[in-house]
Amino acid sequence: MCEPLKIHTLLKKEEIDTVQMNEEKIAVVFDVLMATSVIASCFHYDAKQVIPVLDATEALQEAKKYPPDEVVLIGEHNGITIEGFFNPLPSVFKKQVSGKTVILSTTNGTVAIRNSSNAKKLYVASLLNGEAVSKHIARNIHQETIIVVCSGSSNTFCLEDFYGAGYFIAQFVKEFGEEKVELTDSSLAAKLFYENRAEDSYEILRQSRVGMNLQKYHYDEDLLFVSQKGVLPLILILEEKRLISIKKEKVANKREE
Repeated sequence: MCEPLKIHTLLKKEEIDTVQMNEEKIAVVFDVLMATSVIASCFHYDAKQVIPVLDATEALQEAKKYPPDEVVLIGEHNGITIEGFFNPLPSVFKKQVSGKTVILSTTNGTVAIRNSSNAKKLYVASLLNGEAVSKHIARNIHQETIIVVCSGSSNTFCLEDFYGAGYFIAQFVKEFGEEKVELTDSSLAAKLFYENRAEDSYEILRQSRVGMNLQKYHYDEDLLFVSQKGVLPLILILEEKRLISIKKEKVANKREE
């Protein structure tokens, strides 16, 4: 009989061990507000690829590799839009990214992605595409350990990432089989939290610290959009420092524009 498949959840990006994140691990990174939701939205709006970078300097260097009309810069630092970049909110860039290479710089999510890149495979997940990612991994995994990474915010825990992690874990367990999965305490806590508030995704995001800041600046439309669960069938994976969409999984919910 096979050993149960292990799922561990990190509560903030500062917990990532780049040595332990190795060929025996599959990383699933969440930054629900906002980087991983932004990445899913970029592909929803037909971006060619997304390149996650650590900061604005790296973004500008990377942009030099592409003709100016083929690249879009999106980014923030400490919650403030980087000068010359689009604000990382779906309502802002939705008409700008079709057919383009997006270079994305954020304080937390893109850093978490880069710091998790030693894993055998790295997937980007949000509420929007979490169901599709969970189904894809459940159908293709061997015996690797899954590390769910909550990006957090500048070394602090974020409620919305924990909720997203719980959503992914609940969907994965449902697909893979509860008896075949071993959850660490952090993963079990995330799953139980999600299951207790499964119908309250918008309220969870709205009540979070980042969500309250978005409302302060009247970004309710974006908050509502990224709170939708399982509406995008996108499997987003890191390959050679760029994120691509490799296939689509059937999802139960209807997509909202």
